[in-house]
Amino acid sequence: MSIDRRLLKSNGRVAHVALRGQVAAAAFAEPVPLRVALPVAGLYSLPEGAPPRRERELVLHEVFEALEIGETWVFGAAARDGYVGYIRRAALAEAAPIRPTHVVAARQSYLAPVPVLKNSEEMLPISFGTALELGATHESGRWAEVAQLRAAPEGHKTSYTAYVPMAHLRPLAQAEADPVAVAERFLGVPYHWGGNSGFGIDCSGLVQAACLACAIPCPGDSDLQEAALGRTLPPDAALQRGDLLFWKGHVAWVAGPDLLLHANAHHMAVAREPLAAALARIEAQGDGQVTRRARLAPGG
Repeated sequence: MSIDRRLLKSNGRVAHVALRGQVAAAAFAEPVPLRVALPVAGLYSLPEGAPPRRERELVLHEVFEALEIGETWVFGAAARDGYVGYIRRAALAEAAPIRPTHVVAARQSYLAPVPVLKNSEEMLPISFGTALELGATHESGRWAEVAQLRAAPEGHKTSYTAYVPMAHLRPLAQAEADPVAVAERFLGVPYHWGGNSGFGIDCSGLVQAACLACAIPCPGDSDLQEAALGRTLPPDAALQRGDLLFWKGHVAWVAGPDLLLHANAHHMAVAREPLAAALARIEAQGDGQVTRRARLAPGG
């Protein structure tokens, strides 16, 4: 059975129970849902005898479906897209204490220990996409009381009370409407290979963040996105806002008829640039021509 390694929920020692009879493995297991308990956690490929290589990232409270829990590493897949790899065990916690109702919609926010605007307490930076369970509100609705998982719990206490600016949240049940508007919130965020957060992001991370916020299913890497997203446009079709352009190893949003928006190593940031100039620059630097032009339909 040929499955892309990034999507194959098996490492030879253990495989997802759904793969029984399809792959060889010493054991088959039902996934155990865990949640990330740090602001950002790396998802690594970890072949035997090789150093860890970061492939993607998960942010605070994202679900990781564990298949093998070792002393240092946990093998499994990100619930958002099925991307397979390893996360450090110290970055994960039991999923049950958190039942998210809202998500951070700003590119960055923070958790505070007290719901007071003018305070001198230490803040914990958190990213776009962080899922939170909303409780009471404070200071005339300015602050939302939320539960926060900790990677190193104190005794039996696995979640703690924190406070986040209410203006940075949206209800999980209310999807956004414009993926480009979501991507534009990341303007200026540093380019970070394999990044999936408001602290650092790459080209495919930017596309996935925008799509998932709009309830559009989206894989994690640009080649997977090229194969899965939208309908292919003919070469002479006029481009419009929300279209996607793909190159080998790169993807970008069309932000307008003559404007590109992408996370890229040239600017080392999420940036806008004129479309024609960007196409010429990308080809001149050796990355070739556009391999696919795609238009998303509602729902992907």
